[in-house]
Amino acid sequence: MSEAAPDPAALADLLAGDVAHHLHPFTDPRDLQRRAPRMIVRGAGVRIWDAQGHEILDAMSGLWCVSLGYARRDLADAAHEQLLRLAYYNTFFHTTTPQAAELARELTALAPGDMRHVFFTEGGSTANDTMVRMVRRYWELQGQPRRQVLIARRNGYHGSTVAAASLGGMADMHAQGGLPLPDFEHIEQPHQLALGLPGETGQEFALRAAGWLEQRIADIGAERVAAFVMEPVQGAGGVIVPPPGYAREIQRICRRHDVLLVSDEVICGFGRLGHWFGCQHPHIDIQPDLITFAKGVTSGYLPLGGVLVGRRVGDALASSGGEFEHGFTYSGHPACCAVALAALRALRGESVLEHVRERAQRRLHAGFAGLAEHPLAGDAAGLGMTAALMLWRDKARREPFPAEAQVGLRCREACFDAGVVMRAVGSRMIVAPPLVSTESELDEMCRRIGLALDRTRDGLRADGWL
Repeated sequence: MSEAAPDPAALADLLAGDVAHHLHPFTDPRDLQRRAPRMIVRGAGVRIWDAQGHEILDAMSGLWCVSLGYARRDLADAAHEQLLRLAYYNTFFHTTTPQAAELARELTALAPGDMRHVFFTEGGSTANDTMVRMVRRYWELQGQPRRQVLIARRNGYHGSTVAAASLGGMADMHAQGGLPLPDFEHIEQPHQLALGLPGETGQEFALRAAGWLEQRIADIGAERVAAFVMEPVQGAGGVIVPPPGYAREIQRICRRHDVLLVSDEVICGFGRLGHWFGCQHPHIDIQPDLITFAKGVTSGYLPLGGVLVGRRVGDALASSGGEFEHGFTYSGHPACCAVALAALRALRGESVLEHVRERAQRRLHAGFAGLAEHPLAGDAAGLGMTAALMLWRDKARREPFPAEAQVGLRCREACFDAGVVMRAVGSRMIVAPPLVSTESELDEMCRRIGLALDRTRDGLRADGWL
């Protein structure tokens, strides 16, 4: 089913206005001036359509968030009904709404360990900002106000607000605006393909990579370290899956030095790895003190995020005898909470997590193993409904393309032309398909990626890069 083509003059006018007035996130405005943006006008299931009527498989779930697919009546109805009943009210000043109260109870029941409290925000960046405020406030209440430092990983992503961008380890973000702020430190990522030693086993690398945290705690002084923050799988950094045992060793180090452990589940939560939270996956298997979340909690239909807080921190905040001086106008927005409740019902009622564990992830990873046989691609990786490929100039010799070849961007555009959304992180191509993708849809996705790899290779040859 295709979208009717719009009036060319009206479309041209819209695009001209967009280029003239819309500052896009993570986009060089000069690129939009050279070539107008692609206008997406409709979605249904796991597909989207652009203004020219081209059908595209959305293998990135929007931005990792449209887990249940597009055009779901149940989620739309939940928003519509709530907006008519009570469009907005805040949760400040001794006030709540039925939707915020019910969602808080639902989320703490689903969360691992002893998570008993939740603080609502508008998205992942503000969830991580909130977490920073919480852990620092916790240590103040414990009489240890010097514990201000948060440690995270290079190439990790935790959002784009000032504190969240400081917490993240993205070099390009830190190059602008005087980031990172003080008291944000970083260790290397557990990326064995890039950082492993010759002959080093996965277990050996896991212990060495976790040891970077222990060394950094020693360098800073444990009496100054508030928390370590990690994504179960580094999403925006390129689907970096830590080796088995890494996360458990990280947890041991945090417990040994009495450092809080935070799992950033903005991408990995709500079924992305086949479990309610990524930290529950057997490959990760940790009990964090706090969990930040967003994206999949509403399947991207409305913005909502938050922080799940374990007993240790939550009880301290709840019994402090003073206000936690923090909050947002839209904390616990009733329509957003209503959509989240509908999304949780769908995840349960349609056995989506079981579908991911028993069928979808196997088909996805088998497809990527096949794509890794392509002359241009290799080193398939992933966990749950995430997957990645490396693009090599010479796969046998592990020779990468030079940056000026822009191989990832070439492949990304070739994917769009082939009718599939795939994201480029340097020379690494990644996907995170909707959790409801059928096996035949995943097969078709991989078939289209294969066509895009062929076209990318042809273009590189024509331009002299191969």
